[in-house]
Amino acid sequence: MPLCTLHLLALTRNNTTTSTDDAADNDDPLPHFLTTLRNTTTTKPLTIARPLRWIITPTALSPDLPTAHRWDVLLILPTASPALPKNLDDLVAARWTVTFGVPARVLEGYEGRNGGLLRGETGEGVPALEEVAEEDKEKREGGGRRRLASSAQGLELSGELMDWVRETTFGAARGGGGGGKGRGGAVSMLNLLAFKDGMKAEYLKYGKAFAEDVGRKRGAVAKIVGTVVDDGGGKGVGVGEGEKKKKRVWDEVALAHYPSIWHFADMLASEDYQAVNKRHRVGSLKDTFILCTTELGLPGDDGKESRAAAKL
Repeated sequence: MPLCTLHLLALTRNNTTTSTDDAADNDDPLPHFLTTLRNTTTTKPLTIARPLRWIITPTALSPDLPTAHRWDVLLILPTASPALPKNLDDLVAARWTVTFGVPARVLEGYEGRNGGLLRGETGEGVPALEEVAEEDKEKREGGGRRRLASSAQGLELSGELMDWVRETTFGAARGGGGGGKGRGGAVSMLNLLAFKDGMKAEYLKYGKAFAEDVGRKRGAVAKIVGTVVDDGGGKGVGVGEGEKKKKRVWDEVALAHYPSIWHFADMLASEDYQAVNKRHRVGSLKDTFILCTTELGLPGDDGKESRAAAKL
């Protein structure tokens, strides 16, 4: 089984920015990182993405991960080495790294399949939104039956998450790309999973229903699923060098595609999804986290991707 490496990176920032209107864009380290990455390695990344929001935060394993740093980029490379190319070292202030194995069939033709998903070019097309999330908003405002949860930690649609979906520039975008049907572009959800003893088989029932029914009807695709090989005991590969190697605590990595953040919200708000979620998923997990990201390309000759990255 081929090995891949996941890096969550906090990039080095320029502390000398001025107070001009363009200071925020000028201080964004991601465009320079992407250009350096393009010029440094011949290895084509599987995923380059900007983190948008933690949907679920870990509670027992890697609990400090969401707040430890301002994470700037998710990078997944089809290589076994946990080390980054040396030219990138000075651009990285902190990193959290996991090595995982994936079936060879996942890597074969992945770039083409993923590009089609991000552009909304799948054979079945992008499903229309059911607008369940907006119905929940109307019921809440009208005093009717409320389906919004108090927290998204159980992978339910909370009021706070729904507010973010409506208010974020990314979620509110009209006429966006990625097949979002006027609901912004595609999003990729990074999942890390740790199973309770003997409960992985139960979780697989959730995965089957997600792939064949409750996720599929919202355009969701689990495009990368792999088994964790090393995570530095939850602290990331390479942390605590010189100590006895720590046993991994996470079991599985998954990267799931949604045509838009609204498709994700509609799924969480739907009764059929929640029936599967509560029956097979929630009770099978020791811990988990989900990080919402938007994928980026390496800058081309015109630098288009770099400029887009700076403005997200």
